[in-house]
Amino acid sequence: MLRARKMGTLLLLLLLVCEARSHAAPTPNFVLLMADDLGIGDPGCYGNKTLRTPNIDRLAREGVKLTQHLAASPLCTPSRAAFMTGRYPIRSGMASQSQVGVFIFSASSGGLPHSEITFAKLLKNRGYSTALIGKWHLGTSCRSSTDLCHHPLSHGFDYFHGLPTSNLRDCQPGAGSVFTMALRLLVFSPLQLIAVALLTLAVLRRLGLAHVPRCAFFCLSLLAVLVLGALLCFLRYFRPLNCFLMRNRDITQQPMSYDNLTQRLTADAAQFIQRNAKTPFLLVLAFLHMHTALFSSKDFAGKSKHGAYGDAAEEMDWSVGQILDVLDELKLANNTLVYFSSDQGAHVEEVTVQGEGHGGSNGIYKGGKANNWEGGIRVPGILRWPGVIQAGLEIDEPTSNMDIFPTVAKLAGSPLPEDRIIDGRDLMPLLQGRSRRSDHEFLFHYCNFYLNAVRWHPENSTSIWKAFFFTPKFFPEGANGCFATHVCFCHGQYVTYHDPPLLFDISQDPRERHPLTPTSQPRFREILETMQQAAARHAETLRDVPNQLSLGNLIWKPWLQMCCSSSGLSCQCDWEKRNGTGSR
Repeated sequence: MLRARKMGTLLLLLLLVCEARSHAAPTPNFVLLMADDLGIGDPGCYGNKTLRTPNIDRLAREGVKLTQHLAASPLCTPSRAAFMTGRYPIRSGMASQSQVGVFIFSASSGGLPHSEITFAKLLKNRGYSTALIGKWHLGTSCRSSTDLCHHPLSHGFDYFHGLPTSNLRDCQPGAGSVFTMALRLLVFSPLQLIAVALLTLAVLRRLGLAHVPRCAFFCLSLLAVLVLGALLCFLRYFRPLNCFLMRNRDITQQPMSYDNLTQRLTADAAQFIQRNAKTPFLLVLAFLHMHTALFSSKDFAGKSKHGAYGDAAEEMDWSVGQILDVLDELKLANNTLVYFSSDQGAHVEEVTVQGEGHGGSNGIYKGGKANNWEGGIRVPGILRWPGVIQAGLEIDEPTSNMDIFPTVAKLAGSPLPEDRIIDGRDLMPLLQGRSRRSDHEFLFHYCNFYLNAVRWHPENSTSIWKAFFFTPKFFPEGANGCFATHVCFCHGQYVTYHDPPLLFDISQDPRERHPLTPTSQPRFREILETMQQAAARHAETLRDVPNQLSLGNLIWKPWLQMCCSSSGLSCQCDWEKRNGTGSR
């Protein structure tokens, strides 16, 4: 009898456990929306009164708005590497030691190492369907054009449709070039020297002052022809060889067409959600907006109050709305965490030859893309999950785009990797009000490979200290950017080093206008000592890894070039129009 009672009790407990599991919250879906070069001053919910962003604003009303959300790097490639892995980009070798801090050519050999673990890998192992639609910019191949070792499909994504590199001015005919300074240095200056040399030799020979053999004229002329030929080849082939769309492993449009591009990618993202509505999914929609070249469809062109930039921003906002509408139609909104952000601040130096600004607004903050003033790293950060995250909440604690990795992993039930340091922190305690403070006491701001600044939010203090070891030299004097070089650089003659470091209290001086001194801040030396010690401890955690952005990894390699046709370098095809869009 006693044994029967025990068996009955055990069966009852098992039934209760099964019942609890059947009523447990299902595994959430994730929609991660990443803008490119969008400034924190651009969306209406962050204070813009004239740029129309009703769908981004809706996200903020229905979710949590982070007002001190920080990119781990102020440049595309390293910032996206940090976002995907939850780690400072220097840990994965995705931090350049040269002036070029991003991948420019599709046939470069560098990229996010296969040893790195992305949140897509973790979620795929948990049974999620995973897709990345839009911009990748973390490399493509290693040793051959078909190995695709750095491709999204090699990093946990089941489906990819988008641009493997980045949207550049050179991708759009008539939009200018990002290579203006390089062309001036490598083409026009040599041609001028050759012309001067030819003229000088001709005069000397004419006047009989020197014996100049004809072969000298021939060699110099041949050199000029070679330089001009290289320029013409670059102008002819850069666009088709680097500006193309892929679906999974195949090129679908080469060169890329901007015609209804946002609509095509948005439709594909919506179809991915529809096809995976009954299974957990991860969608990363990485917009090509707002990086130049700016583009928008006829429904948005000329409609905003901010020229081409405003048109593109409002089209991107429309895309956000389409994704939210699909979640509502499929009744998935209450079980989907939506995140919206930008990979770094607005590119303030983006000005056309006609003088039109093609960069966005960083609000009250100094600087922009490619530097670690607040305007370069403080980005929009919005998270929505109805019923789980309180609507309309605003949080001013320091958070990072690296935090998405551990947040998503924990919610999906995946343990974090134990064989590496994860720099991100789970955001849910902060978002749900279980904690009032960020788990980041210190954050480290890198300018490519170089530690640029340290941020410290001490316990039991409202102060947020920020110490700069060096700052970029803005040009012209009094400007808010490095207009002579188009972006700010991270070392050498382009920066000013500070000893002692330049110290600000961001909580009191968010515009970073008034550096503190031992006179204005009695604890000046104590604060700096603590921050320098933290930087030293952080440096001890770093390991030597291959530099993915070395010159050898950045340069164009013919054997890595992808081409959708076999007719030399013409590389022209358009399967997008023939087959339409459609994710699996």
